[in-house]
Amino acid sequence: MANTTFNGAVRSENGFKKVTKSSTGAFTDNSTYSTNASVGGTLDVTGRSTLTGNTVATTAGTGITTGTGTVYAASVIKTGGIFHTKILIDLTGLASSGSGDIIGKAATANSHIGQITAAVNGTVLGGKLTCLEAPAGGDPDINLWYADEATGAEDAAITSLTNQVQMCDSGDLALNSVISIPTPPAADKYIYMVTGAATNADYTAGKLLIEFFGYSA
Repeated sequence: MANTTFNGAVRSENGFKKVTKSSTGAFTDNSTYSTNASVGGTLDVTGRSTLTGNTVATTAGTGITTGTGTVYAASVIKTGGIFHTKILIDLTGLASSGSGDIIGKAATANSHIGQITAAVNGTVLGGKLTCLEAPAGGDPDINLWYADEATGAEDAAITSLTNQVQMCDSGDLALNSVISIPTPPAADKYIYMVTGAATNADYTAGKLLIEFFGYSA
């Protein structure tokens, strides 16, 4: 059957199903949707739900995404009035240098890990950094800062950017370290990973989960 466009509401008393049809004509239910009330009720979903639209408005800059072996993924989910932003990073392929310098692909500009906006991430109240794999090669003392510009380069001092503010002081990260982010990022700022000590080397390991919790102001 071809795509069908309806003018008006589509109603069903017994829910909706997403199905696939095999070459033999057999149907398999992939997911089932049903609601317990017409408006403002509960939506029950059976099967896997993929929310492909829930990504931060600005992804990491090319100083992060072009690292060899580097992994970057981000999402935002709003539940009620709470925004939950997650940024997942594998540091492999990035580099650290002097103390207080920006982490990113060696000598590469735009080494931010994303921009926070009130429209997408809410007004951020706080957050945390969880170390899923201990950093190796590069410096393990990784702090988070924010600044006005997206252009900060690896090996440049974070203090060379405008209105820069340190959000957390992590010390050396180890497996299962959980660091509070007591100073949340202000709206429209770009976030950077910054060394707390001097190690001029490439990362060969290190996985981080950075989370922010915001609200509808």
